[in-house]
Order: sequence, then structure tokens, then C-alpha cells
Amino acid sequence: DWLFAIIFLLLSQPLQPQRAGHSLILRLEPNRLQFFEYESLIFHCEGSHDSTGLKIVHRSKGELLKCNTTVTSKRSSCTIPNIFPEDSGQYWCESGDRNRSDIIHINVTADPVILESPISVVEGETVTLRCRRKTTSTNLSADFYKDGRLIRRSSTGNMRIPSVSKHDEGFYKCISGGRESAKSLMAVQGETHQCYQIKFKNTLMMALLLVLLGWFHCGKL
Repeated sequence: DWLFAIIFLLLSQPLQPQRAGHSLILRLEPNRLQFFEYESLIFHCEGSHDSTGLKIVHRSKGELLKCNTTVTSKRSSCTIPNIFPEDSGQYWCESGDRNRSDIIHINVTADPVILESPISVVEGETVTLRCRRKTTSTNLSADFYKDGRLIRRSSTGNMRIPSVSKHDEGFYKCISGGRESAKSLMAVQGETHQCYQIKFKNTLMMALLLVLLGWFHCGKL
């Protein structure tokens, strides 16, 4: 009975990994870095125990005050109904104790073509880049470039990258109908320290279980 009691205790231990890096997270809705002018954009600031003290900051404009703010127990959101090229730049969120999120650089353009690429990419994920024209919602042909080099011609306007790796990291842009999008950095993140902690604990627990089971069977022989 003592063996099963130990196994139960091991399996019932909660995983409580420590946060690594920035404890605040800035998310955008929609999840991309390039926008046409007059589009709507929502900033979400998450990760603080007290969301009432969170604020969204633009590097040159300071705190965003002219937006529709919504505050819940888990996050603070700021909605801009219409964005303009002058809203381009670097954004982050911060708390009252000056804790900051990572910086996100967005580009707002009056040009007819943008590249839709996700803000955060993790190794192993499948990513789809989309070349989008302002005047049409149908599929369009497009050429995709990475670091200035043509890497894909697409008849649908999409480029799918399965199982992303660090090798795929770089600046991407697209050209469609002779018009060019701005460049966006696709930064590929490795597994977080939190994930390694969880995997290590799971492995340790399995090893302990195997040892205990081995002792149990040896005792029975």
C-alpha cells in the first residue's frame, strides 16, 4: 500500500513553473504586425495580478489615452477603431511598478499591399504568411521574399511554413500586382524555460515511478 501512496502523491503534485523573462504580455487583435489605415486594432495587456494599473505605451506618443479601454480581472484592453500611418511604431504594456512586456513593432500603411504575419512564432509550429491587397478579398498571386531574396511564388497569396525553426527567422515581405508590402521580422522563439521545467519534472516523476515499480517487483520475486 505504501507504494501506491507514494505514486499517488507524485502524480498529485501540481506543476508550478516559474515565469521566465517578462511577466507582462502584450497581444494584438488581429494577431499581425501590418495594418491598412482605418482598420481597427485592439491591444491586450495580460499577466498582472492587478489589471487596473496596466497601460499601453507607444515609444514616441507615450501612454495611449484616446482609446476605448476595457479592464477585467485578467487583462486591460485598449481598442483603437481607426488606425493611421502615424500610429506605426513600437508598443509595449507596463504596470504601476514599471514592469514591462516585450516590444511589438507595428506598421500602418496607406499602401495597397500588406503582409500578414503572426507576432509570436514558436519552434515547431506551422505558420502561414498571407499577402493581402486592400482592394480585394479574393486569392491573389504573390511573391514572397526573405531578407531580400525571393523564396516562394504563390498563386493563392499564401505561404505555408511547416514546423518553423530558427533557420526561418528573418525579415519577410511580399509583392503582388507590382506593389510591395513593408518588411516584417518573423522572430522564432525556442521552447520557454517554463516548458523545460515541466518536461524535467515529468521525466523525474516517471523515473521515480519506474524505480519504485522495480523495487516492488523485485520484492515479489
